[in-house]
Amino acid sequence: MNGSMSEPHPNRRPLSAILREVAERDRPTVSIDELMELFGGRALGALLLVFGLACTLPLPPGGTTIFGAPLVLLAPQLVFGSRKAWLPAGLRNRAIATADLRRGLPRALRGLERVEAVSRPRLTFLFGPVGERLIGLVCTVLALVLILPIPLGNMLPGAAVSVLSLALVQRDGVLALFGYALVALSGSILVFAFDLISRGAHQLIAMLQVA
Repeated sequence: MNGSMSEPHPNRRPLSAILREVAERDRPTVSIDELMELFGGRALGALLLVFGLACTLPLPPGGTTIFGAPLVLLAPQLVFGSRKAWLPAGLRNRAIATADLRRGLPRALRGLERVEAVSRPRLTFLFGPVGERLIGLVCTVLALVLILPIPLGNMLPGAAVSVLSLALVQRDGVLALFGYALVALSGSILVFAFDLISRGAHQLIAMLQVA
């Protein structure tokens, strides 16, 4: 169970190519279990990427809770040094409509393809056992934020999870540093937003007491 994720093999297909192929299938649905098989040994990082990307999309209320829940289960597995992704059977068998993928993925895939084109293994010391556990810990905290019903609070945390998970798959330390920068930015914005909400609530309570 312990140890770093395997280094990317040069002949492995890019994750964007696998996702694009899945989205363009004639089949009406694809299960999470099928995605895990397609991703193979990269399933843990790849699923973090997929659900992180989903959380960056403009979703209806409660959408980030649905996509954030698997992240809460997957991210801690990195903390414990797991190499393989594990999800309960109920989640593994959950079907995703390919029509929904075709609506939501194209824009994200274009960005992913651009990043993959320039990404390469570098600063790989950031992905030792401690580095991978740190990414897992950070993604776990972000996943807990994503399952909260915070209006417009999903974009930056979802993007940070996506970047960190892609960095993990690509072994790209530059991407990892960018991901940590997004974590710091999203944390600052959330703290600022909570501060504004808290002040507004106190002012409203004060006005009601005066009235």
